[in-house]
Amino acid sequence: MYSLLFHLLFRRMDPEKAHHLAFGWIRLAARIPVLRTFVAAVLAPRDKALRTEALGLRMHGPFGLAAGFDKNAAGIDGMAMLGFDHVEIGTVTGQPQSGNPKKRLFRLVGDRALINRMGFNNEGSAAVADRLAARRAAFRTTVGVNIGKTKVVPEAEAVADYVTSTERLAAHADYLVVNVSSPNTPGLRNLQAVDQLRPLLTAVREAADRSVSGRRVPLLVKIAPDLADADVDAVADLAVELGLDGIIATNTTIARDGLGLTSPAQLTGETGGLSGAPLKARSLEVLRRLYARVGDRLTLVGVGGIETADDAWERILAGATLVQGYSAFIYRGPFWAREIHRGLAARLAASPYETLADAVGCGRRPIVSAVPPPTPPAPQTPEGLGVPPGGARNSPRRDP
Repeated sequence: MYSLLFHLLFRRMDPEKAHHLAFGWIRLAARIPVLRTFVAAVLAPRDKALRTEALGLRMHGPFGLAAGFDKNAAGIDGMAMLGFDHVEIGTVTGQPQSGNPKKRLFRLVGDRALINRMGFNNEGSAAVADRLAARRAAFRTTVGVNIGKTKVVPEAEAVADYVTSTERLAAHADYLVVNVSSPNTPGLRNLQAVDQLRPLLTAVREAADRSVSGRRVPLLVKIAPDLADADVDAVADLAVELGLDGIIATNTTIARDGLGLTSPAQLTGETGGLSGAPLKARSLEVLRRLYARVGDRLTLVGVGGIETADDAWERILAGATLVQGYSAFIYRGPFWAREIHRGLAARLAASPYETLADAVGCGRRPIVSAVPPPTPPAPQTPEGLGVPPGGARNSPRRDP
């Protein structure tokens, strides 16, 4: 039914208008108690086997909504109603901004991808903080807050801009993400260089600790898939050095590898960040590299090109404790999270692992069975059964 609706309605609409229409329906359903309870019962069933602990938080499962869908924390309950185990809102900037000129969102239907150059359009950290403070949650869900740099703020003043957002938002965040990897804010990706990233992350950590008493807000950094391998290693080392809680891999890409076979050239040539299926291979490669570098010292979040339960399971085996999606939701519709959950539960049940935590990173290390090997039979002497119990142990050792 959703496929039919997409092709008859949403596909014919401007992508950004279609997004606002669909998101409006989701938010409306979440405001009606009986309806949201029914929808959640159908679309958000809970499987005890998928329960996940990450970042010091307990979640119903590992699958969450990536930043970018709910920029202003307007529909957290709606997305939880659809089965997402955590919802990452944002990206939120220190000052409100309208983003880049329209048209700025493009569907590449044949490639199951999106190109966006939204430009961090959001209401600003003060307004979002007020909305989060006033929120009365209908569902228990983990809320991550993704923060970025205001476009008009010079690079030299970026740290202060991030600190402002941190001071306003940290108290309302289950975890906080520093986004330095969007390609749509000029100069933002320069902040991924270690010499600039170190003071930024240090300042955000200090601001979060200063603003929130009684608990430590987990802090993560979100990186681009376009980083060179050496730079991925450098960010991983820095994250461990600074005591960060995790890394999200990855944001959208400026690469256009493999496009144009099924999407019109005028679309593939649009500037902006590419997300969806074409990002899958590189995002997985970065995740594997990060896990090889940091192991279990950080929580890794896999995002980029995740469409199916197989994709999510592959990220977990590659080292991700949590996985996120966004673009495939546009193409697969409201039953998508339920598909991922059911598929993950089936794959876990068929695996040698008792829990998802046991499976994390096992695609990069030998599988150790939880079942001990059978005890081998005691060796017999050439005389056979004539040796009394213990006689073989007391006999001189004979090497063959």
